[in-house]
Amino acid sequence: MSDREIADKILKSMEELYGFVPLVCEVMSERPDLFIPSSNLSRALFEGEGRKMDKKTAYLCAVAAASAVGGEHCIKVQGEHAKDAGATKEEMLEAMTIGALMAMTRSESIAFRKYKELFEDE
Repeated sequence: MSDREIADKILKSMEELYGFVPLVCEVMSERPDLFIPSSNLSRALFEGEGRKMDKKTAYLCAVAAASAVGGEHCIKVQGEHAKDAGATKEEMLEAMTIGALMAMTRSESIAFRKYKELFEDE
């Protein structure tokens, strides 16, 4: 089976699983040599037999990370998966808040280091 055929098979399974193909996957599939390994990693992390986290925790981690980087569409998709895996409204809010906090403290860390540099002589 060619890489193109494998990529198309992955896209078809995404369509069946999600009801749509995420835009990132659609675009990345133009380069099957990049798309296939990326898809395999995602599948291993969220669906793989060797994973150590339960699905709900893994998807809540994804929600937190998507919240931190402002991934609006990822928050929606991973949030739906988290809900399907049993995440509660409260758990979802907590994951989103943790992600938002990490983004804020990262910004503060960068900004306040520059602040200290700017005023180190004062």
